[in-house]
Amino acid sequence: MFFRRKKNRKVLVVGLDCADPSLVFDQFAADMPNITRLKNQGVWGNLTSTIPCITVPAWSSMLSSRDPGVLGFYGFRNRADYSYDKLSIATSLAVKEKRIWDYLTEAGKSSIVIGVPQTYPVSPINGHMVSCFLTPNLESTFTHPPEFREEVLTHTDSHYMFDVKGFRTDNKAWLLQQLIDMTEIRFKLLDDVIDRHDWDLFMWVEMGVDRIHHGFWRFHDPQHRLHEPGSRFENAIRDYYKQIDERVGQIIGRVPEDTIILVVSDHGVRRMDGGVCLNEWLWKNGWLAFKTPPPEGQIAKFDQLEIDWSKTRAWGDGGYYGRVFLNIKGREPEGIVPPEAYEDTRRELEAALNTIVDADTGQIVGAECHRPENIYQTTNGIPPDFIVYFGNLHYRSIGSIGHDKFTTRENDTGPDDANHGPEGIFIWYDPQSSQTGQLHGHQLMDISPTLLNAFQLNIPPTMQGRVIR
Repeated sequence: MFFRRKKNRKVLVVGLDCADPSLVFDQFAADMPNITRLKNQGVWGNLTSTIPCITVPAWSSMLSSRDPGVLGFYGFRNRADYSYDKLSIATSLAVKEKRIWDYLTEAGKSSIVIGVPQTYPVSPINGHMVSCFLTPNLESTFTHPPEFREEVLTHTDSHYMFDVKGFRTDNKAWLLQQLIDMTEIRFKLLDDVIDRHDWDLFMWVEMGVDRIHHGFWRFHDPQHRLHEPGSRFENAIRDYYKQIDERVGQIIGRVPEDTIILVVSDHGVRRMDGGVCLNEWLWKNGWLAFKTPPPEGQIAKFDQLEIDWSKTRAWGDGGYYGRVFLNIKGREPEGIVPPEAYEDTRRELEAALNTIVDADTGQIVGAECHRPENIYQTTNGIPPDFIVYFGNLHYRSIGSIGHDKFTTRENDTGPDDANHGPEGIFIWYDPQSSQTGQLHGHQLMDISPTLLNAFQLNIPPTMQGRVIR
């Protein structure tokens, strides 16, 4: 149980996008003495991610304690309406639910929030904010208050980085240096801000962890099909985690001794074995039709092709997971699937997706199809009719056409070694609590009510998570 809190206690939140339990709690534990000490002196465990287990919507779900259906977005890109071509990007403007710093602002407490996904465009808070990886560039309005921008630029020599642009590249030496530089620049800012401004909550998210997994997993994982034993990049991921831990240790050393510290990630990582050519399969199996057949021997983006909606029952979208949409009569402009046949059509399609065979191994890939209405409290916005995990998340979804087979080893958006895993991490260190050890069964929506509890604030009944005790 938590002890009663003094009203002036601080909470430090270390967000590591994509940090995986197998790395933090096992493989790299000895190389991460600072975070491992927090784990050994606090409570910790795996943290089940959202479905889908992807940065957007996971961080907003965590910090609002509302699921993606309530939030109304199911990834970075979402259908803006039931037309076929209108998409919206889930920036901060898409987040209608309050997040933790909104509750703290209402309570008169101050927050410093840096790099947390879906904070661009920035919104007013009681405190200071630097927006996230969705920020276009340094010319954007990326801070609150606006004058905080000059401080950020001054203390990072005008080199602050929101993300590594073009992280899907074969130039691994360049990518690794970019990741190291981005992380050092971020910590340079953190070092300055943590002492310069008052705060009750100090939170940042480092996207570099996610990016280094996508760029370097083949060198780390002996089971990866492209693994290169003895590569100069063999320890790139391990060394990066060591870099993070060392700098986190320096931050910890500068906060009051009674500060509560949370280390948390939004999802984990999985080795990527390949991709399922979702629209290719739908086309060749009679679910999707084109007015003009795609050119042979060429890879074409789906949105560049002319679809015959009068003969199309379903189409899909690419990404780390698959999104499948049915062409429903009366819902889509040229829908052909009768509403009364909706459930039968979904069952038929789910069974068919589970027959897809890997073109190289001859083994069935497997398709875990999630119906939004079964996994969310409600479904706002325009949800997919299916959210699909292929091959236990060892395969991504490929949206483009022209592969001439139903699976591929190459990602159609650039080199990528890893997919996301459904389990992230949490470590809750409270120096005034004697409770230690591993906890089981927590989901990331538990984080926000736990933070409110630490601040002795009321937990809204609309929150879907529970306090980690």
